Amino acid sequence: MSLTDTYKLKNGVEIPVVGFGTWQSSEEDAEQSVLWALDAGYRHIDTAAAYRNEAGVGRALKKSGLKREEIFVTTKLSNKEHGYEEAKQAIEDSLSKLDCEYIDLYLIHWPNPIKYRDNWKEANAESWRAMEEAVEAGKIRALGVSNFHGHHLDALAETAKIEPTLNQILLNPSDMQPEVVQYNKDHGIVSEAYSPLGTGKIFEVEELKELAAKYDKSIAQLVLRWSLQHGFLPLPKSVHEERVRENADIFDFEISEEDMKQIDALKGRAGEAADPDQTQF
Repeated sequence: MSLTDTYKLKNGVEIPVVGFGTWQSSEEDAEQSVLWALDAGYRHIDTAAAYRNEAGVGRALKKSGLKREEIFVTTKLSNKEHGYEEAKQAIEDSLSKLDCEYIDLYLIHWPNPIKYRDNWKEANAESWRAMEEAVEAGKIRALGVSNFHGHHLDALAETAKIEPTLNQILLNPSDMQPEVVQYNKDHGIVSEAYSPLGTGKIFEVEELKELAAKYDKSIAQLVLRWSLQHGFLPLPKSVHEERVRENADIFDFEISEEDMKQIDALKGRAGEAADPDQTQF
């Protein structure tokens, strides 16, 4: 495997098996780190309207010198823009900020934001209708969701004409979200892992320090490899060039079945996913 290997989404679109994340990166940091990532061989970049760095990502895409079709770009609908007209405008805004003619993958960022708590099903359905129209217009290649659980996906299926291809969720050794992952698997949906390194807390786990030393790898490399061996699609993020490159060096070793099980047993050691129906944003 390599950074340019792909998973095939259910609609036939191919997505690189590792993405580069930009959550919590300023517009300037996103631009620079994406340039480093593309130079290091990443070909899958993840951003979101809520990150407020799409313009920086867009500048990096242009400055990289790579052809647009060589890079897979994901962005997301913000929590304040659910609904048909709102989503239509949000898609246009993202295309403008990214300075792209199309988006490879567009996600509903959150299934039940507080603004739409009383009518989240209808808000998602109407957002999805606008997203489907954008697919038909050639502005988006694939549709997906983020932070959705099974009941959110079941509700979306009641009206959706295009099936979601991917669900981006918090996934790391501290929280494997087995029920959501199993739902995704049963429905042919790729499980994409944001915060695959547990927003830093994972580096404090002693068992991971020992295993990383055993494989002569960093904890980050170990955990990203673990994610790949589970069939997840990890989105490592860093604003430090050395770590950007280090996180890409995960294809020259394999974790044993026994050690995979040891890592699997670390639930709760570095935080767990929030309940999307209870969060206050």
